[in-house]
Amino acid sequence: MKMIITPIFLLLAIFQSINTIQTSGFIITEATIVQIRAAFKQNTLTSKELVQLYIQQIQNLNSTLRAVIELNPDAVRLAEVADQERKADTTKSHLPLHGIPILLKDNIATKDKLNTTAGSYALLNSVVPRDAGVVKKLRESGAIILGKASLSQWSNFRSRSAPSGWNARTGQAVNPYVATVDPCGSSTGSAISVATNMVTVSLGTETAGSILCPASANSVVGIKPTVGLTSRAGVIPISSRQDSVGTVADAVYVLDAIVGIDNNDAAATTEASKYIPSGGYLNRLKSDGLRGKRLGIVKAYSLYGFNNDAVTLNKFEKHFTTLRASGAILVDNLAINNFNQIASMILNGVEKALLVEFKIALNAYLTELVTSPMRSLADVIAFNNRFPDLEMIKEYPQDYFLDAQKTNGIGKPEEEILMNLRKASTDGFEKLMIDNRLDALITPNADGSLVLAIGGYPGITVPGGYDDNGAPYGICFGGLKGSEPTLIEIAYGFEQATKYRKPPPSKSSIHLYSDA
Repeated sequence: MKMIITPIFLLLAIFQSINTIQTSGFIITEATIVQIRAAFKQNTLTSKELVQLYIQQIQNLNSTLRAVIELNPDAVRLAEVADQERKADTTKSHLPLHGIPILLKDNIATKDKLNTTAGSYALLNSVVPRDAGVVKKLRESGAIILGKASLSQWSNFRSRSAPSGWNARTGQAVNPYVATVDPCGSSTGSAISVATNMVTVSLGTETAGSILCPASANSVVGIKPTVGLTSRAGVIPISSRQDSVGTVADAVYVLDAIVGIDNNDAAATTEASKYIPSGGYLNRLKSDGLRGKRLGIVKAYSLYGFNNDAVTLNKFEKHFTTLRASGAILVDNLAINNFNQIASMILNGVEKALLVEFKIALNAYLTELVTSPMRSLADVIAFNNRFPDLEMIKEYPQDYFLDAQKTNGIGKPEEEILMNLRKASTDGFEKLMIDNRLDALITPNADGSLVLAIGGYPGITVPGGYDDNGAPYGICFGGLKGSEPTLIEIAYGFEQATKYRKPPPSKSSIHLYSDA
């Protein structure tokens, strides 16, 4: 998690599909869960074939894009089991994610043959005690864990100088649209793998921008849920106050599968469970979802996440026209009362809070590992010092680690910082939303993500188009806690009205033609 003005989310997705299933076979490019399940039903595709196709795509692209760290050696076998269950017409085979391969960001624990390392050699061959809470729910839904996606090492919380998408195990991830453009955030591999059709669905995590930002930069939909709506248990942490888990591609299906109470993250998931709508989220995919929605646009603040300068706003004017034409009510030029004071609270507090929380949370995570030489942040720092070339310490110093190690828990100064961050949220974002009766706040790209992050609010980024050089950009809709149903309606309505999403330049598409 770089200290950038962006959010953290677990869901990155593609709502629509450009290509369709052909009668002569199945096209993997841009395939959605709905299309895959239809192909399963029509016997033009098996889970085994799908897994093999994705493995082929990863083998073709990953040496350049560095989006995947490991493949699950049991993925094909698990796909064969799914095919057998479908043939036997088991109850499980009718679940929406049954037989669907999913990549997980490499900070999400799996109790299998895969490593969970946050991109660092320090945790290689460590053994986790159990599946992460979201992984347990995915397995119960019939999903197949395909492997681990790359990330910015330690979720971008090791070095202030390391670029987004870099980790010691895979090197630098590359934006598939324009190689010189920042892939952004820390869930880079999750976004890139979906954008390039290496997988249908991928999970990421966010503390402050690590889902929304890579979604915007790689032309996929990213959903950052309300903190606690999805379990963080078994996720290599930064902050229990801000961390969230989300998905890339077909996000709403995955959100339905992974929300809910987890006893290993009981306090947060129990509190947030009140926001889960009866009947789930899929029925919120409404093509007219923008009708009557009040959407806010803040005036041109140049700091702290609201980079709505005249040039940027002009670039998004066509989107505002589309939103109005689709029935939305835009409330623009909004002012944030006491903006300078609120911004100062955020600027002076967010990093200090994360440093303290990171040490506490990481030590707790490492202590619980079944097998690992790393039992504390101090152990990881010592490992890096022993193997500076392996972890590229000279190029990317471990300054976040060293600063976090100096902290001594949450005392009165830290409590005051946390109180100020809460006050910044309630007096800033919440007051803006409530006073103006807004359903969502619009920000270019993922520019409002830090504001969403510090308060635990949800956000969804949707592809907004491409610059003259072909680099993607997105538009973000943020809301109050528990507003996912409304945000999904807004985001889906915008996506259906625009359909900007297109795959990156590619030499060829991968097709599967079945004899069935």
